Amino acid sequence: MGRDAGRDALVPLYRAIVSAARLPVWYRAGKVPDTIDGRFDMIATILTLVLLRLESEGAQANAAAARLTETFVDDMDGQLRQEGIGDIVVGKHVGRMMGALGGRLGAFRDALAPGGDLDGAIARNVLRDPDADRGAVAVLRDGFLSLNAELEATPVNELLEGAWRS
Repeated sequence: MGRDAGRDALVPLYRAIVSAARLPVWYRAGKVPDTIDGRFDMIATILTLVLLRLESEGAQANAAAARLTETFVDDMDGQLRQEGIGDIVVGKHVGRMMGALGGRLGAFRDALAPGGDLDGAIARNVLRDPDADRGAVAVLRDGFLSLNAELEATPVNELLEGAWRS
């Protein structure tokens, strides 16, 4: 079976998501653990912001969002295998990761709406601690809001090419 050209076209965007998720500020000032789980949380959160941006474009961006999610799944599958996790267990892990991504989408959709509790969503979904350090939550909140504004300011065709405006 050949590669999906539509998915291949989204590789630059996925790489931009991963690069944004690896910025040291998240791990230093934001206190996200620099572990496999912490890196997953950051990639999934940045991906969530991008998916919510695509969602705002309506039906025309749905296919791209689905392909971007498939790219994420493929990457996570590969990362798990690289860590030595076997075929039988990989599927369960990927299933949990997809559940976490879906939960994060709902949490951040609500949190970014007027009156939403973004700090709570960050504490629960990124730092995995409802009583997380307020300073760290503030760093993450400010960074996510800035990134979200950049995504909103970027025309969807540019975003799909992996470029967002900063």
